[in-house]
Amino acid sequence: EEGEEAKLHNGGFLLCPPGPGGGTAAGTALEEPLRSCCLRGEAGGSPPSGPAAPPAFTDVSLNSRNTYEVSRRRSAPEHVPPAPEPPQEPADRARRAGIAGAGSSLAEFFSRNFFTKRTKELRPAVQSAPGWKLFGKVPPRENLPKDSKIIQQEYEARTGRMYKPPPPSARRKNIEFEPLSTTALILEDRPANLPAKSVEEALRHRQEYDEMVAEAKKREIKEAHKRKKIMRERFKQEDNIASAMVIWVNEILPNWEGMRATRRVRELWWQGLPPSVRGKVWSLAVGNELNITPELYEIFLSRAKERWKSFSETSSENDVEDASASVADREASLELIKLDISRTFPSLYIFQKGGPYHDLLHSVLGAYTCYRPDVGYVQGMSFIAAVLILNLEEADAFIAFANLLNKPCQLAFFRVDHSMMLKYFAAFEVFFEENLPKLFLHFKSYSLTPDIYLIDWIFTLYSKSLPLDLACRVWDVFCRDGEEFLFRTGLGILRLYEDILLQMDFIHIAQFLTKLPEDITSEKLFSCIAAIQMQNSNKKWAQVFASLMKDNKEGDKNHSPALKS
Repeated sequence: EEGEEAKLHNGGFLLCPPGPGGGTAAGTALEEPLRSCCLRGEAGGSPPSGPAAPPAFTDVSLNSRNTYEVSRRRSAPEHVPPAPEPPQEPADRARRAGIAGAGSSLAEFFSRNFFTKRTKELRPAVQSAPGWKLFGKVPPRENLPKDSKIIQQEYEARTGRMYKPPPPSARRKNIEFEPLSTTALILEDRPANLPAKSVEEALRHRQEYDEMVAEAKKREIKEAHKRKKIMRERFKQEDNIASAMVIWVNEILPNWEGMRATRRVRELWWQGLPPSVRGKVWSLAVGNELNITPELYEIFLSRAKERWKSFSETSSENDVEDASASVADREASLELIKLDISRTFPSLYIFQKGGPYHDLLHSVLGAYTCYRPDVGYVQGMSFIAAVLILNLEEADAFIAFANLLNKPCQLAFFRVDHSMMLKYFAAFEVFFEENLPKLFLHFKSYSLTPDIYLIDWIFTLYSKSLPLDLACRVWDVFCRDGEEFLFRTGLGILRLYEDILLQMDFIHIAQFLTKLPEDITSEKLFSCIAAIQMQNSNKKWAQVFASLMKDNKEGDKNHSPALKS
């Protein structure tokens, strides 16, 4: 029994028999190599004056940072009950206590180093208390949280008030509209580890939830009515287009020359052309003064392909720069087309490389640069050609494109004729001051001239600044009224956003007019355009522009060196 007990206290090993002097041979053998690990008592580190005690490891305080102590705390088993001791005599108990004092330290040392894994496996699993996990850790809880029902019962017993919450099945049964997201979480009970809601808090949350549901329902009903209104207007517009298409196909187009100037046709024109006849009407309205044929288009297209081939073979940047700088040979601007096509209606993804209309747009623009080398390619032409390609065949689109750019206004802008451009800007300001005097003075105070915003509008015929469907409707009336409608449309845009522009400074006005809002509708814009009066002192646009041209010629004669001599 004594041997088994010694083995139990010594980690499963028997102690060596005691040697002479009351010490053990094993303790003497291990004393030297483990002397540095022995911790001294609290007596200032001085050796005891009495007889030599058997070598043993003394206990340390809880604040000790000794490495062996930390390892012992980590590896020692917890909650292991001690083995029962048999009844012993007082003398034997004292003798065995001395042996245990010498051997317990050795048992602890060997168990720390050899039985760490086993002792860890013997550690009982501690169940984590339920609660909120913060950063993946569950804080230790000495006492398990109370159940919500117990907390509710304690609250009712303390306050003397009873509260019966509605059953979960009937809680939202009568609600027709259920809001999205986490709105309904306000009605849920708190987690079990948190105090339950009081009666007042539950009623307040119910009231807040009902208010949120009512507000969300009103908003949803309002949006539904708005969608229905838009759909009704769209259906009405489609019906009008269908009926107008029959009139255009059966009555107007067969008798184009006799009916194009009638009041009925002009009113139908103002309402917008049906998409099925839009390209045909544009071609007839623009005309073909240049007498371009599809065969002529093929000739210039083949020439453009030869130029592209030569550019790809040489690929000399210096030659391209010299050719583009030469006025006589603007065909070198073919290289600029590749850069500009990728920016043409990027949201449609049909004109970019790999799109269905990329090569078609490239061909039309390339053929035009060879047809008009004096004009060449100018940034903005790609938008005009793209709109025509969407409504016409390839050869017809080229014919309409070449004749459209041959108009006086477009030719002045694309050839960058500064004197002519200034005349157009001056005529625009005359009607600007006549129709919008307050905004005109606001622009003058910031020295904001029309060229800042008009150039981009005129170069692309509003196809870049306005939504595509709205831009096509502007094109409809532009083909009817000519260049005057381009400047009238600009005044209509300024009238539509007059209140907003009056509150802006120079920078914000320029940014706003460069990129107009995308939610602009055709009804609002055309109502503002209709309110613009293109008359000044009983003079129309053509008369005002002609008088400016006459004044300019007289000024040139007065400043002519020949007249002075």
